[in-house]
Amino acid sequence: MIFGILSAAAQVILGALFGFLAGGPIGLLIGAVVGLLIGAVFGWAVTSAGVYAPDARGIFLFVVDHTWSLLNTVVGAIYLTVHLIFGHSLDRPTSSGSGRVSVLEGVSPRYATTIGTVCAGSSSGIQRHEDVHIFQGRLLGPLYIPLVLANYVLFTIAPVWLLYHDHTNAPINRFTRYFEIGVYPHVWNEAIAYRIQGTPPR
Repeated sequence: MIFGILSAAAQVILGALFGFLAGGPIGLLIGAVVGLLIGAVFGWAVTSAGVYAPDARGIFLFVVDHTWSLLNTVVGAIYLTVHLIFGHSLDRPTSSGSGRVSVLEGVSPRYATTIGTVCAGSSSGIQRHEDVHIFQGRLLGPLYIPLVLANYVLFTIAPVWLLYHDHTNAPINRFTRYFEIGVYPHVWNEAIAYRIQGTPPR
């Protein structure tokens, strides 16, 4: 339970700080309330599923996720909240002691999606791939999401990946494939994860 309470507290503090910077005392209050709502949901999930083991590794991961990688954790907490609003369920056995919050249902039946430490729609066949994204976030901390977004924007408007893309086996022959087969598997975080586990979509 202590991990859940501390997680919620960290998100309240971050929300209050951002709120204060954006809108002074009123912003602080609004930010703290938003942080409490999102943090309470994430804290409940952390406690309910026993996400962080009470050992040195679990404590280390918790500290990283709530300091250096706190921005990723908060965005993941928002992502988790949206899943729960839509009636999706925690995968408690998979989450327990793993250092990640697993959700049974994904955004799309074809893909698992990981944001922060929240992984939705994964399976044992692709879990290592998703865990790479969690590691990337922990390693790069507050730089991770901006770097991923910047790469998506760059590869969408300046598709340098066309120079080394496998046009024979994965042709870009319609608009949706430009993103699904082109941009998506070539952004740096996905390219690294696919090298470790999985096959890029074709």
